[in-house]
Amino acid sequence: MYNTVYLKKGKEESLGRFHPWVFSGAIHHIDGRPEEGDVVRVLSADGRFLAVGHVQIGSIAVRVLSFEDITIGRDFWYQRLSTAYDVRKSIFKQWTSGEGEPTNAFRLVHGEGDGLPGLVIDVYDRTAVMQAHSVGMHVSRHEIADALAEVLDGVVENIYYKSENTLAYKASEDGGNGFLKGGIATADDIAVENGLRFHVDWLGGQKTGFFVDQRENRALLERYSHGRKVLNMFCYTGGFSFYAMRGGAELVHSVDSSSRAIDITRANVELNFPGDARHEAYAEDAFKYLDRMGDQYDLIILDPPAFAKHKDALRNALIGYRKLNAKAFEKIRPGGILFTFSCSQVVTKDNFRTAVFTAAAMSGRRVRILHQLTQPADHPVSIYHPEGEYLKGLVLYVE
Repeated sequence: MYNTVYLKKGKEESLGRFHPWVFSGAIHHIDGRPEEGDVVRVLSADGRFLAVGHVQIGSIAVRVLSFEDITIGRDFWYQRLSTAYDVRKSIFKQWTSGEGEPTNAFRLVHGEGDGLPGLVIDVYDRTAVMQAHSVGMHVSRHEIADALAEVLDGVVENIYYKSENTLAYKASEDGGNGFLKGGIATADDIAVENGLRFHVDWLGGQKTGFFVDQRENRALLERYSHGRKVLNMFCYTGGFSFYAMRGGAELVHSVDSSSRAIDITRANVELNFPGDARHEAYAEDAFKYLDRMGDQYDLIILDPPAFAKHKDALRNALIGYRKLNAKAFEKIRPGGILFTFSCSQVVTKDNFRTAVFTAAAMSGRRVRILHQLTQPADHPVSIYHPEGEYLKGLVLYVE
């Protein structure tokens, strides 16, 4: 039997709206002594059942797994993962039918958006990379891997667990990295996205090894790249760069502070465009590069890492976005196109748009919004959890 969390009177309303978090301030008391990551039942002050979920340390005290009074075990994980896979097969019907450009890299599980808060699973060809953002998912990793292997039987051969740096800093567990299933794959394996090939560094790279959330935005960039001189800032492993090259860019410069990321960027460009002299890559701080560069670029991509991981950092993050975009507005050539993004969950669409608007006003340039961008369909947002819409982007025409 699970330990029980009792809420304060009147604090059950958000669960009644199916929001999947219980905050610590809403808890009256807990019967029993659950350890971090245990499953608990959540009841209202008058004893009505509300939810079951993983208990954890921090302001989010319980991440809800179900609003039904069920046992969390093998059947639960299998059902949720099967549903997530069915959603992806529907989204990517053209891939499974053999239509369109080949793609074998996608997100299978996107936390709350798939009813599995604290869990991310990305698939790269024959390898699934699993990442826990809560102790509960870490504790359940072997059960999840067993269910995942069954759901994806014949689709993947390896399940790699990569949570060394993703559990909360107060967590009592060390995430650790390593294969849970298989182990044949290496960091040199190749994945495919819209017909373009790339190395995935799931062993030492950021997140699960690649940013599949920018797939559709990269494809849009390709359409704007013909004949342009492109700067890809915070390029990581070069996703936008090789799309720009396929789109017919005159030149593409990739910049990232990580020399390892630049090495992989060069390898990815060579994989798709061997010997192509249009591309150069630089391991350098973004702001320093923007300060020293001239006005040669007429297409700039700004896709920085999250400037704010929590609300306390929001003010400084917005200052950072404003400064970064102001520098781009200052340097981009007339008639240029700016793709600019924020992946910080705590930065709302309005926050981000205001920061970019302020930067544009500071530059004195005439700016038009051409597109408003977000994450793709394999990163779904629960209608009850709008916080899941973390990726914001604008495509701007700068006179």
